[in-house]
Amino acid sequence: MEPAVGPAGSRPPASRTEAVHEALRQAIIEQRLTPGAKLPEDAIGEAFGASRTIAREALGRLAVEGLVELKPNRGAFVANPTLDEAREVFLVRRGIERIVAESLAGKLSAEAVEHLRDLVRRERRAIGSNDPESIRLAGEFHLSLARLTGNALLIRYVTEVVSRCSLILAMYGRPHSAECGATEHVEIIEALVAGDGARAAAIMDAHLDHVEERALLGSRTETDLRDILAPYAARMREM
Repeated sequence: MEPAVGPAGSRPPASRTEAVHEALRQAIIEQRLTPGAKLPEDAIGEAFGASRTIAREALGRLAVEGLVELKPNRGAFVANPTLDEAREVFLVRRGIERIVAESLAGKLSAEAVEHLRDLVRRERRAIGSNDPESIRLAGEFHLSLARLTGNALLIRYVTEVVSRCSLILAMYGRPHSAECGATEHVEIIEALVAGDGARAAAIMDAHLDHVEERALLGSRTETDLRDILAPYAARMREM
């Protein structure tokens, strides 16, 4: 019998560059930085009290993850995927997360199960009162599942596709009840606890289908970059 898999929380950033990278990533997936927004290195450095070199390195990492586009002689911009590219991302995500679900069935420790259930409880509390937080927690649920596999490649790929999907949802509105997604998360947990990998994978597949179907074109607003990044800089200083 294989050992139960314990919880795997997110690790604190190991460097200043990593801290700025993570703060920018959160600003993007929480929909504070909109697709197509320009990301000047000097403004980012000023917001975080960091050098332009650190800002440039952080933007480079985000470009590798597909969240930022680096345009020659123009600078960095939040990525702006087309609908066709969005569909391709969801196609890849469904395939990868089916593997995650199948590999975790019947292997979660009691502590890991409680961690996942706590994420869903927090997600539900945020619904309707703090939409960016509910979206972040929904993504964190999927990232936690990936971390629980202990497979470095799966963790890397799931992190990338979840981040890209969050960006896509920032572009394309979500006129739906977020409670539906939280309920599906609960169903995934129960299937994993029951050791039913096929059912867990099927629920995951249907869940991601529903998320993709709810992506519709929405409006965008413009806000000063420094104002957007101020709370993330404050959060980073507290770490």
